Amino acid sequence: MNPVNKILAILLTITALVGCGDKKEAETASQEITIGATGLSFPSAYKKDNKLVGFDVEVAEEIAKGLNYKINWVTSDFSGLMGQLEVKKLDTVANVVAITPVRLEKYDFSTPYGYYGSQLVTHEANDSINTKDDFKGKTIAGVLGSNHVNNLKKTFPDDSVTIRTFETRDAAMTDAINQRVDGYVNSRPILLAEIRENKLPLKLVDKPIVVESVGFPFQKDERGEKLKTEFNEQLELMRQDGRLKNISEKYFGEDITVNLVQ
Repeated sequence: MNPVNKILAILLTITALVGCGDKKEAETASQEITIGATGLSFPSAYKKDNKLVGFDVEVAEEIAKGLNYKINWVTSDFSGLMGQLEVKKLDTVANVVAITPVRLEKYDFSTPYGYYGSQLVTHEANDSINTKDDFKGKTIAGVLGSNHVNNLKKTFPDDSVTIRTFETRDAAMTDAINQRVDGYVNSRPILLAEIRENKLPLKLVDKPIVVESVGFPFQKDERGEKLKTEFNEQLELMRQDGRLKNISEKYFGEDITVNLVQ
């Protein structure tokens, strides 16, 4: 090979290598994960100034940042999110997804990043309801597809209460506030935060009927296994350096990332 051709060959090789490097960098920068949230779940996943924020949202964003993933957020009602997850339109859901035996049959979950009790509330003016048994013969509101409704059914297996389900949390809670229903069930930390933030005329009734752990659900396939492993690694780092606790205290005023009922 003459000197000129040799130089041209070297230049072509360098150009090809640079091109490959640029391609790899582009691929790394464009990694995307699709996560669902309702955008209506204060203080877990809600919109403020048209921006999605909240405890679950910020935990997911910290994880994605550590993994160099860009999040494609998808918002829908909770039952819609779980439906999209089932048909693999979402990689996971960041919206207080309780880890239950039924869901474990379908999905692999990350390690828990929060602990929530299914809590009953009633209007503060309702003096006749002070324990969960006082709800017998009454109507309780809940969110369609939420595990709180399932816990409610288990607590009252004799159908002694009427359960009225709603597509959104706001609709269910509004009926409780306006006393169109006798009670409402949701996560205790969320209810406390909402009552405090919005000065709602609601009071907690009795202790939580169930305390459950919350995690990120993933498909039982190769991508789901990879994401679960990566999320677990990042969650452990966040526990160790205090970020997980700090995010919890930012939104709830307490640390819900540790199970105090063991």
